[in-house]
Amino acid sequence: MAVDFNFRKRAVASLINDIGVYILADLDNVPLYVGQSKDGIRARVARHLTSARSDIIANRQIDVWEIAYVWAYPVTDRAEINALEAGLFHHFDPSSQLVNGALPPRTEPLERLPAPTQVVQVLSDEEILERKQPEQRLPRQANHYAQIVSHFLSVKNSTQIARAMNAHFERLNRYHSLLLGKAEVVSGESES
Repeated sequence: MAVDFNFRKRAVASLINDIGVYILADLDNVPLYVGQSKDGIRARVARHLTSARSDIIANRQIDVWEIAYVWAYPVTDRAEINALEAGLFHHFDPSSQLVNGALPPRTEPLERLPAPTQVVQVLSDEEILERKQPEQRLPRQANHYAQIVSHFLSVKNSTQIARAMNAHFERLNRYHSLLLGKAEVVSGESES
């Protein structure tokens, strides 16, 4: 199934364009990346999803194919952005490693995890269902992992890329396990 670019364009257009913090979440609505925008959340997310001027895309840190949801956390004061980004990053990273390049400095934990002001689904339900199938997702993740390893070896050998490689390797392992879970016993085959 090809990307429904009209669906994505309408979805991104519905995002608020205030300054603030945003999360790019995967097909399971699990955060992949926490970012900030001082020029408007909609504009920044649109650049990520079209690969235009986005370091996390250029450095192979994120695979746009996996991005299905955007969470928006607008703020009224630019001074709030860094602390909110750091708080969200350090809240979500331990449960599923994020692919951020530069890590926000550790701050005091958020007193209360704020709910996003807006959650926008940027892929259709049909696309999400199809892409979540292990036979679709595992090969895609394996290919992306190979790309980031190649980028690390030939373009940018940095701790930021190494960290993103590790996050993708953990995802690859999860998708591998899901695909193995679909294995069927074939008659005449032992189960050992």
